[in-house]
Amino acid sequence: MDINSILSTDMINFLVVGVFSLLIGLSQRKLYQKEDDSINTFGSDRTFTLIGVLGYILYIIGKGSLVPFLCGGAMLSMLLCINYSYKIFKQGYHGITSIVIALITYCLTPIIYEKEMWMGILIVVSILILTEMKSKFIEFTKMMNDEEFLNLGKFLIIAGVILPVLPDSELLEGSGLTPYTIWLATVVISGISYVSYLLKKYVFKDGGIIVTGILGGIYSSTATCIILAKKAKDCTNDTDLYVSALFCAITMMYFKFLILLGIFNNELMRQYWYLFAIMIIVSALVAFYFFKKGGNKEKTETAEEDKKDEKNPLEFKVAIFFAVLFVAFTLVTKYALDYFGDSGLRILSIIVGVTDINPFIINLFQSPHNVSDTLLILAAFQAIISNNVVKMLYGIFFSGRKITRPLMIGFSIICAVNIALVLIFL
Repeated sequence: MDINSILSTDMINFLVVGVFSLLIGLSQRKLYQKEDDSINTFGSDRTFTLIGVLGYILYIIGKGSLVPFLCGGAMLSMLLCINYSYKIFKQGYHGITSIVIALITYCLTPIIYEKEMWMGILIVVSILILTEMKSKFIEFTKMMNDEEFLNLGKFLIIAGVILPVLPDSELLEGSGLTPYTIWLATVVISGISYVSYLLKKYVFKDGGIIVTGILGGIYSSTATCIILAKKAKDCTNDTDLYVSALFCAITMMYFKFLILLGIFNNELMRQYWYLFAIMIIVSALVAFYFFKKGGNKEKTETAEEDKKDEKNPLEFKVAIFFAVLFVAFTLVTKYALDYFGDSGLRILSIIVGVTDINPFIINLFQSPHNVSDTLLILAAFQAIISNNVVKMLYGIFFSGRKITRPLMIGFSIICAVNIALVLIFL
């Protein structure tokens, strides 16, 4: 039997508003229990529930007019102002969060009636989460320095202000290069790297070697491999954990390229996603093998050990350097295709493996060149294979040949599977 046949819409909405208001009130009571007892904080579970019911009554009796509801909101605001003034002058307490939440609770009824139910649920859940995470936000802001906020502001400017106003007209006919596509590639790769950087520095700041490999692989798998190889060289114990972390970085590299493919060429991603999925699984299995071989003994790095390796990916010179590489690879790819055809792109994809392959592969994924989808994926995988070989050589060199054998075994498996996929499916 349908619940709508038993209860009217008004009754259902009243119950929803009452339950939502009660949940908000309960979250506030829990918060107050953590506060100083000497502070007479505003409201509790009953107070917030009654505020929600008051908003419901005044909204209903208006019969389409918002006058009663707005007048009630004005009176509630006056009472809240009096309460806030008392806290300032008598208690010296300046918190306004509970007052804002009370006003939001009062506004639940028109949201429930005028919008979809998910909107009301989203608002209530957001309040519950933000209330519970108060201490976490305080800790987080204490950890962040002024430079971090400036960098975040710069990213918001280049992504939300500069990018939308850039023209999308070709700079060079037939190249596919436009100011918009160049900056879009820079913003996307910088954004992904920045998220990885923040997670490593603030969320998993005391994470182990494996966490370093996973998050570092999103930021820069090549740089991470070099860092882990250096640490393996200085390690006096079993180095299998560093090898495992290194292959975690390779796993995340494939995952990052799958994400980039979905961003820049969703149609191509739907066609060839399984190739990247296979490589993610194979790389993860290699990493897991060395992790088990090392006896599952995770090592936790100290903040001092990680600090010297932390570099903010939002530095302006880094973004400019990436944009220059992106333009260079786009032009080189165009001329390789013009003068040498498909074979020129295949050869070029192998050569660029010794450099940063991110701009080259993003250029391929944007597909500005008149070539088949198969050739684009083939060139991308050839560049990845070539780059993996370079990473292996870096790892051997910077580890002082200490982890030569495991690196050769692991990379041989990954490259062999990658080559097999190229031969079978491409």
